[in-house]
Amino acid sequence: MRTIKLILLAIILLAIVVLSVANREMVTLHLLPAGMAGLVPGASVDLPLFVVSLISILVGLVIGYLLEYLREYKHRRRAAEKAREARTLNREVDTLRRETNKPKDDVLALIGN
Repeated sequence: MRTIKLILLAIILLAIVVLSVANREMVTLHLLPAGMAGLVPGASVDLPLFVVSLISILVGLVIGYLLEYLREYKHRRRAAEKAREARTLNREVDTLRRETNKPKDDVLALIGN
């Protein structure tokens, strides 16, 4: 399984390198619409096309991971509550086991039964 994972990672890295080499031309990235661009100086940036595409992929990954974390939050919280409840119940079971293993009659305790 580890070999398959490494091969897949190598293919992805090779695809990124090929994408980067093939798209080295500069593009202008406008950060604001044309009407608002005059209000803020430096509202456009010249970057290689592969940088723009890689940044957009990374932003998409971060947003996806954040949304997935928020979606799973209720499940993690519930699992933590159940783990606390299980620890409490285990302590209670241990206490009950210690109490029920005590001899119930003083005479039987003296005899050793």
